[in-house]
Amino acid sequence: MRVHHLNCGCMCPLGGALFDGFSKGPTAQLVCHCLLIETERHGLVLVDTGFGECDVLEPRKRLSGFFIAFNNIRFERRFTALEQIRQLGFAAEDVRHILLTHLDFDHAGGLSDFPGAQVHLLQREMDAARSTHSFLGHRRYRRRQWDEVRNWQFYEPGGDLWFGFQAVKELRGLPPEILLIPLTGHTHGHAGVAVQTADGWLLHAGDAYFYRDEVGQTERHCTPGLRFYQRMMEVDRPARLGNQHRLWTLSLEHRDEVTLFCSHDAKELERMQSRAPSP
Repeated sequence: MRVHHLNCGCMCPLGGALFDGFSKGPTAQLVCHCLLIETERHGLVLVDTGFGECDVLEPRKRLSGFFIAFNNIRFERRFTALEQIRQLGFAAEDVRHILLTHLDFDHAGGLSDFPGAQVHLLQREMDAARSTHSFLGHRRYRRRQWDEVRNWQFYEPGGDLWFGFQAVKELRGLPPEILLIPLTGHTHGHAGVAVQTADGWLLHAGDAYFYRDEVGQTERHCTPGLRFYQRMMEVDRPARLGNQHRLWTLSLEHRDEVTLFCSHDAKELERMQSRAPSP
């Protein structure tokens, strides 16, 4: 398999380094880190989609004004997964599978760009999205982004252990090197996606953590802005903090076997893009 690391969204909230830890100006640089996986027999696989073409064309119809303003989202077609896939020489129909860490607006916006793909998700996430009644719930889950999907593949937590985590291994139509790892807390059906490559395992942790120094360091650290955002968006605080601690332990005890990254840290994306794509 060959793995490409894509940035499928640009968010620049006010706060600069208080969010991203490095910006010199008043705004931060947050990304939507997605994966494009080339497989030999299963076509292209996307992990998350970021914002899609319809989001770029009609953001106010697709997204909440609250989050557009809060995150200072920059809507540009060049960031869409579809445009980047075309630049790599592929077409939309080459994407046969999409794995979602969760259904938040900045992770599922591109689903409508790939109508022929099977979309894989934990069942609990869809249940939560369909039944939410809270202020943030109505604004984080945007039905317009996914109401036309016809080929859902839903899963229950469970299965074999993967480095101490439960892993959904039997993903329909996908190779056994791709796993869904339940990581609840940010949302009720949040999950990570593990991919086995020739260089070891990759773990896309989605929004289970937000800042690079929350893993891989003996002393954990998160910026004030992202610490606030994580708490604002959580639905189960004990579960979120418990899974963060488990990921931190994984990053220290198995650093030579597993490479972790999250969805929105620009420095992590830069580091992963600097590595040669895994053959």
